[in-house]
Amino acid sequence: MNDVTAAAQHRFTVNLSILFGELPLLERPAAAAAAGFTAAELWWPFGEEPAPGAEETGALVAAFEDAGVELTGLNLLDDLVRGARGALSLPAESERFRANVPVATALAARLGTGALNALYGNRVPGTDPAEQDALALENLALAARAAHAIGAVLLVETLNRAESPDYPLVTAAAAVDVVDKVNAATGLGNAKFLCDLYHLARNGEDPGAVIEAHADRIGHVQIADTPGRNEPGTGDLDFEDLFARLTAAGYRGRVGLEYRPAGGVSAESFDWLPRELRAAR
Repeated sequence: MNDVTAAAQHRFTVNLSILFGELPLLERPAAAAAAGFTAAELWWPFGEEPAPGAEETGALVAAFEDAGVELTGLNLLDDLVRGARGALSLPAESERFRANVPVATALAARLGTGALNALYGNRVPGTDPAEQDALALENLALAARAAHAIGAVLLVETLNRAESPDYPLVTAAAAVDVVDKVNAATGLGNAKFLCDLYHLARNGEDPGAVIEAHADRIGHVQIADTPGRNEPGTGDLDFEDLFARLTAAGYRGRVGLEYRPAGGVSAESFDWLPRELRAAR
C-alpha cells in the first residue's frame, strides 16, 4: 500500500488486545503512544471476571491516562476464555453478562469511551435458538440503555464461520437485523453495526458492497487483511478502495486496527500507515 490518499480521510485506532499482545496489558497503551497512536480499543481485558475490583480497573485507567491514549472502544464480557464466545444469549451465562454491564459502562465512562461492543453468543446444542435470540435481544437492549446513559453507542458485529462456526451472525444482514431490533426495542437508536472488513471477507461477502448497503447503520469499522488476519498489504483486500468507499458512503467514524502483526512484532507492522496518520484527530 503505497498510496495512502484514501487512508488520510480516516481516524485510526489500535486494538490493544491483539496488537502489542507481546507486552503485558498495562504496558500496551504506552507502546501504542510510542508508535504514534492516540486512541485504542480493547476486548474485555479481565478474562472471565465480569466485575474486577477497583485496583484492577484503576490500574488500567492509569495506564491509559499516563500514556495519553484515549480508550475509544471496549468489548463487554464475551466469555471467550470459557468457550462461550459471547455470554449475552446464553442462558447459563446471562447473569454474568448482566453483572458486567454496569462495571464495563462505569469503566468506559471514566475513560470517555464512546463505543461498547457486545458479541452475540454462540449457538448451544440442546438450547432453542429462538430462546437464545429472545434472551440476546433482552440483554442487548439492557446494554444499549446503559451505553446511552454514558453517551455511548452499542456495537453488534459479524464474525466469520471459519473461526466461529457456532456464532449465528455471519452475514452483515444478520447483524444489521439485530441492530434494528435493538433500536426498535429501546427507541434510542444507539445500536450500530460494527463493520469488520476481515470477518466479512472471510465469510465471502463483498466488503465494498456491504459498506454501500449499510452505511447508515455502521457505527465502527475494524480491519485486517485476509486470509491471514495480518496488516494491510499482506493479503487480498484492496484497502485503498475500501477506505475510499467508506469516505464516499459518508462514514466519518474511526477505523480500528484489529490484526496480528505478520512478523510477530507489533511496532514493525505499521509501515503501511504513515506516522502522521496514526493520531486520531
